[in-house]
Amino acid sequence: MTVKEYLLELKKYSQYDFSEYSDNSIQRRLLKILEEHELDMNKLLEMTKNNPAFVENLVNEITVNTTEFYRDTDVWIEYALSFLDKIKIKKVINIWHAGSSSGQEVYSNLILLDAYGYLNKSNIIATDINQVVIDEAKKGEYRLSTNLRNIEQFQKDIDKSINGDHLLKTIDFKKYFSESVTNDRLEIKQFLKKVPLFIKHDLVKEKLPYEVKFDIIFCRNVLIYFNTSLQSRILKMFHDRLNNGGMLVLGSHEGVSGFVKTRFVKRGNFFAKNNIFHLKY
Repeated sequence: MTVKEYLLELKKYSQYDFSEYSDNSIQRRLLKILEEHELDMNKLLEMTKNNPAFVENLVNEITVNTTEFYRDTDVWIEYALSFLDKIKIKKVINIWHAGSSSGQEVYSNLILLDAYGYLNKSNIIATDINQVVIDEAKKGEYRLSTNLRNIEQFQKDIDKSINGDHLLKTIDFKKYFSESVTNDRLEIKQFLKKVPLFIKHDLVKEKLPYEVKFDIIFCRNVLIYFNTSLQSRILKMFHDRLNNGGMLVLGSHEGVSGFVKTRFVKRGNFFAKNNIFHLKY
């Protein structure tokens, strides 16, 4: 049995569909799982058919969960200058973090929203296919040594990138978490943890269970694991869920191509919703 054949069987016997994930990435991860669990494809299929708990663990291992506070600091600085600086008059700000992993990206955003005075008018939905990382995000506890270093780097890059006075330079980041050096633990303060709605959600198969339109959607380093056809479908869905002029944030190695390319206008690191399409698409 090939990997492709197995993925079709997985789709048949479970709620998950990985058949349109990038061939190289999904094959590499599945083969690693086979080796680590000392399985062959036939045994893998048997367990998939008969053991729902095994399937959940398999999905957790297949999905890539890498995130950090203020990953790609230039993106966050541009987000503050190009988006947060200009939305003061909005009464409500709706934000979707799709593929939010263990939550560091979400809390990075919440810190900035609070610093700008926007926290109380922000609705944040954060979704991921992996229930384990959703639970980690809700808990809001991380390794202090690694994550504090990322936050401090963001502060340094703010000072390097912005001349003169700016609100970003005044943020007291340590107001937002408690530290335990002994336990190497950083814990997000409760007033931030209670803001986002973290839910398990499959971008490929499930409709988001809220009809709200978003001002900005973060989906960073997720599309890179999908094939071209699936990327286009997800991007069209994002376009439909954005307000006019809404912004999409993708990973540094991701972009918009194919028939959906004309539905967005690239502005720096962001893609703005565009309602003017070329007929050839």
